[in-house]
Amino acid sequence: LGSHEDPVTRNFLETEGKAVYGPMLTLSEFKLQVQDSLLEYFDSCDTDEVIQSIEELQCKEHHPEVVKKIISVSLDKNPRERELVSRLLTCLHPTPLSDSDMETGFNILLDSLDDLSTDVPDARTMVANFLARAVVDEVLPPAYLSEQNNSRPGEPVIEKAISLLTREHSTARLERVWGPGDGRPVDELKVAMDQLLQEYLLSRELDECARCVKELDSAHYMHELVKRGVKIAMEEDGKDVETQHQKSSMDAMAALFGFLVKNAIISEYQVAKGVDRLHRILDDLQLDVPAAPTLLRDFEEMLKEELPSHDEKKE
Repeated sequence: LGSHEDPVTRNFLETEGKAVYGPMLTLSEFKLQVQDSLLEYFDSCDTDEVIQSIEELQCKEHHPEVVKKIISVSLDKNPRERELVSRLLTCLHPTPLSDSDMETGFNILLDSLDDLSTDVPDARTMVANFLARAVVDEVLPPAYLSEQNNSRPGEPVIEKAISLLTREHSTARLERVWGPGDGRPVDELKVAMDQLLQEYLLSRELDECARCVKELDSAHYMHELVKRGVKIAMEEDGKDVETQHQKSSMDAMAALFGFLVKNAIISEYQVAKGVDRLHRILDDLQLDVPAAPTLLRDFEEMLKEELPSHDEKKE
């Protein structure tokens, strides 16, 4: 097979009962797809979507490149993105990225340090942090650094990673190597979300609630707010569906999320993501709120009325 053939013509689909002779994409095509998935992940924080997209590419031969690509892209981003990449590495291992994929991927990353440092002067320090964090997260075995220390004698990045792992309270420190990331721990964010949502249901003050949502400073995690808001409203309205008063909690939540979208505080993507997550846990919700499926359908209809139409967006 010629190396310049189109990826569609040089492969055969397994579903057609024929062999797949090589990766479905060239390395360059694969890297572009991984980068697109990563940038979307920075907004959605959905590791499952990244895993699914990598598996669907059917390019196991290129898997080590994922490690190098996602780390190198994060180097000129903010601490939040680097924290997300560290978390993503733990989710990608041991499947779809095997032990061998991880180690080979970090080897490729170390081999490219000179080029990376040209674009990002602090690249070596950050790669050392990624290495040490990967060992703490059990993505890499501790022996990996010893092997690299032997094969790359005097390499400052390896020495720095080893020193990070040998200092006092190293595990706790490395778990926060990128700083607080989102500004606060996820558990604390969830508590803050529940508080502001419950206060909103009591007051129905949209402006005040919007101010509190802005202060969370977690635009990428607003799908969690949507999920929690609808769940709280379901629990309120589900107590007695027959005697709901006209301005129900579900109405109020639909009004809130419509208001937040119209004022560009939450994206429609985050709202849709939150609703999708509710559908995924509907069976569990129904155990506590038997009317959950009906309430969720009603909420989606209310939401359509509250969200700006396409004509409004054009204006």
